Amino acid sequence: MNESLSQVPLSGNSESAPGRKRIFHFWRCFWLTFLVVSLAFAWYSYYAPSNSIAWADNYAAAERQAAKTGKPIILCFTGQWCVPCRIMKRQVWADEQVTAMVNARFIPVAIDVDDPENATVMSRYKVSGPPVTIVIDPQGEVLQWRTGGIGKPEFLELIQASNPSAAKDL
Repeated sequence: MNESLSQVPLSGNSESAPGRKRIFHFWRCFWLTFLVVSLAFAWYSYYAPSNSIAWADNYAAAERQAAKTGKPIILCFTGQWCVPCRIMKRQVWADEQVTAMVNARFIPVAIDVDDPENATVMSRYKVSGPPVTIVIDPQGEVLQWRTGGIGKPEFLELIQASNPSAAKDL
């Protein structure tokens, strides 16, 4: 008689314990995976490799250099917090073909939209936020204008349209 009593479960919940562990394990794996994917995406969004673009120090220096050389200026309005700007730095500015063409045919200058010293340049070209890429002639007249993050093909199209001699490098 003792044997029959020992086989009877003490509580009616013995079947739910393995199921509860399985559900707990699923959610633990789900949230761990979510955390890893989120951190990887955040790193990817903010990672920007260095590039070999010969950036001018500021807008005034780019104007002086353009007056001497007669080259057009590429104004790249950017911000430290701007994710599309960082993606452009990774996909466009770090590209060897873009680097060679920009360094040979243009005067590039990166303009930080958060710097109060750049307020006059931003108001002159009516830029409210990044990313904006503008190609101007040495006198400051706009040749081409693109708002938003652009990829390498769009960027090459932009500089080719603004400087036909750059088409030879493509």
